[in-house]
This record gives sequence, structure tokens and C-alpha cells, in this order.
Amino acid sequence: MKFTRITVEQDKMGGIPCIRGLRIPVTTIVGMVANGMTEKEILEAYPDIKAEDIREALLYAAEAVKERQIPLVAA
Repeated sequence: MKFTRITVEQDKMGGIPCIRGLRIPVTTIVGMVANGMTEKEILEAYPDIKAEDIREALLYAAEAVKERQIPLVAA
């Protein structure tokens, strides 16, 4: 899968994945979604991003999780 809206620049934000070269980390957007914020609320909080950026951030996070196992506590 090719991500066109996610960038990684070593000299910007320590090389963490961000939205389109902006200083808005993918983790920030994914966290906002996880905390129940709506697309509209996220776009209001970050007027420089678009709805497509939110969707691609979620897809990027889903792909990143596929790459490794995360230890879970048994219920």
C-alpha cells in the first residue's frame, strides 16, 4: 500500500510519521479518533488537514500494527 498523505522527514518531528509534511503526527490524529472525536471536531482542531488525511492516518496505523505483535494482557 502506498501512502501519499503521510510523510517521514528526519529533520522534522524527529522522523515520526506526520500528515503531509505538516508537524501533525499520525499518532495525534489516531489518538483523537480513539478518544471519540468526530471527523468534524478533528478538522476544526487542525484546519490544515483534510478528511482524506484522517482516513489515511488510520490506514497507516492499521498497516503499522500488522508489522509487529503487541503484547496483550489476558482477560
